[in-house]
Amino acid sequence: MPHLILVRHGQSEWNLEKRFTGWVDVDLTSQGKLEACKSGEYIKELNIDIDFFFSSFQLRAINTLKLIQDTLRDKREPIKAWPLNERHYGALTGLNKDEMKKKLGEDKIQEFRRSWDVKPDPLSRNNPYHPLNIETYKKIPTEKIPDTESLKDTYERVIEYYNSDIQNKLLENKNIVISAHGNSIRALCKFLFNLDNIKISLLEIPTGNPLLINLNSKLEIMECKYLDKVRAKDLLVF
Repeated sequence: MPHLILVRHGQSEWNLEKRFTGWVDVDLTSQGKLEACKSGEYIKELNIDIDFFFSSFQLRAINTLKLIQDTLRDKREPIKAWPLNERHYGALTGLNKDEMKKKLGEDKIQEFRRSWDVKPDPLSRNNPYHPLNIETYKKIPTEKIPDTESLKDTYERVIEYYNSDIQNKLLENKNIVISAHGNSIRALCKFLFNLDNIKISLLEIPTGNPLLINLNSKLEIMECKYLDKVRAKDLLVF
């Protein structure tokens, strides 16, 4: 029975500042590092062998995974995949969420954050926060780099990658940890739990709290739970 463990990165600097982060590379706060270390401790307590570690291309996910692996005393190189990146927030990137609620209205910001197929205005390609201007993404084909994304867009790239590079390993009974982001994990949960477009809008993913998903040989979910019960969120389906 394979185990899939999904971890949203620990609190980031821009999480703390309530800014739309998207594809911008920001690091973890001290609290975020602590959350990552605790994630490692919870995973260690499961006493299972992890066969593969995956992360997005983004520093906060990479460093969360590094702290998890340090806790597990595992020095293997993780697999880094840009399709696991956070959703691109377009022209909202870098802006404060509370200030934008005052400017555009809380309903509009909630629509941008939680709707299925609504996307913010595109981010100018001259903006320093645009992925085209960030060194991390220089090796990604230009046509793959978005100017803005909806959750639907994020879902399509995440699930394409899951189907091509992760699913086959689970079918081989391998145990996997994925360190990613609120929206890329929401996208994966939509697929795994078969959530409709309304339910996915309600799904909250806490930072630095491993979600353990136990699967059968057909990759049907047998059980799932957050390892830190105190900080767990409603999974809507279990």
